[in-house]
Amino acid sequence: MSRSTFNILFYANKSKEKNGIVPIMGRVTINGTQSQFSCKKNIPLAMWDVKGNCAKGRSKEALQINRDLDNIKAQIIKHYQRLSDREGFVTAEMVRNAYQGLGSEYETLLGAFDKDIANLKRRVGKDRAEGTYKIQMRSRNYIADFLRTNYKRNDIAMQELTPDFIKEFSVYLSNERGLAHSTIWLSCMHLKGVVGRAHDNGKIQRNVFAQFHISPKCKERTFLTEEELKTVMTHEFEDANLAFIRDLFVFMNFTALSFVDLKELTTDNIVEIDGDKWIIGKRHKTDVPYQVKLLDVPLQIIERYSNFPKENPKSVFGEVNYWSVCKKLKTVMKECGIDKPISAHCARHGFATMALTNGMPIESVSRVLGHTNIVTTQIYARITTKKLDNDLTMLGNKLNASFSNIKTA
Repeated sequence: MSRSTFNILFYANKSKEKNGIVPIMGRVTINGTQSQFSCKKNIPLAMWDVKGNCAKGRSKEALQINRDLDNIKAQIIKHYQRLSDREGFVTAEMVRNAYQGLGSEYETLLGAFDKDIANLKRRVGKDRAEGTYKIQMRSRNYIADFLRTNYKRNDIAMQELTPDFIKEFSVYLSNERGLAHSTIWLSCMHLKGVVGRAHDNGKIQRNVFAQFHISPKCKERTFLTEEELKTVMTHEFEDANLAFIRDLFVFMNFTALSFVDLKELTTDNIVEIDGDKWIIGKRHKTDVPYQVKLLDVPLQIIERYSNFPKENPKSVFGEVNYWSVCKKLKTVMKECGIDKPISAHCARHGFATMALTNGMPIESVSRVLGHTNIVTTQIYARITTKKLDNDLTMLGNKLNASFSNIKTA
């Protein structure tokens, strides 16, 4: 960036004249931006040289004022050069603030990201998962790579960001890194969030990404139909480990538990209410209370493994690993003749879909799933064609009865 527009001007503020004495002000101009400041010096108006921007004459007072102004100018030039070398983008306000000792450490993009990530790391194990921290760190590293590749820079000042930056970033992730749309969306949302918080905290004057929008393009949630679930339930496995994985998956289909909640399930979570057994607990991810009535199928599965040796006697299913379960689940599906990309998490989609298809209100489904927002339930629980057919048939029967005696004129 050219430095030819950099200029420092001193002037007497005549509007503040008092008994012939005026304060000396300074003005920094950089690339069309201006910022004024007080030099904390006063001078008789008659002594000020408007054309020379300095004090007139060779008096001791005039010489001292001019030496002070030269010192101020030298300090401002020094701050300007330092910021230009470090930030690559400098405004008059940034230089003025640096001279006055205000916000000398200007917010940079990766610097802001690192602060956010450090705060997130302190919350891991409390209200945030380790995976959340790793995903945000991944987004930070994508931005660092993008800056090195496209800007030949190790960081960039927040003030330098433009609306096109995030658009170029999304194109880079797609074209250069070949990432899936969901990963691109998440990384852009992390970037947008960091810049938005910097704006809210007064670090930057405007949120340059406020109008940016990218659709998450949520893909269809994979799940087993009731017939497919019955096939899995009735299949006889020669391998006891595969049978165990099948039982865990079926259990989650009938209880809507996430894998981590299944892993942490203990006998203390199972209570009897009015003669029926329920699972009462709090979601590991959101700490939101949930309650699920245990139907016959999950009760049978609990009973099947009640006497199995476990490190924690209260654990319902013992120590299980998510990735190991998902890997073996593929074998389970293949052996049952089901050609779908099924993971342990698909069981929650299956529960939500079965529940809605069979007429369970979405509010109740949301409560069972332990969601904090019913919008999340709408994403998880897709409305099947069967559900739509039942609803429209019911509506049609009611309308036919109501309009049966009406003929169009």
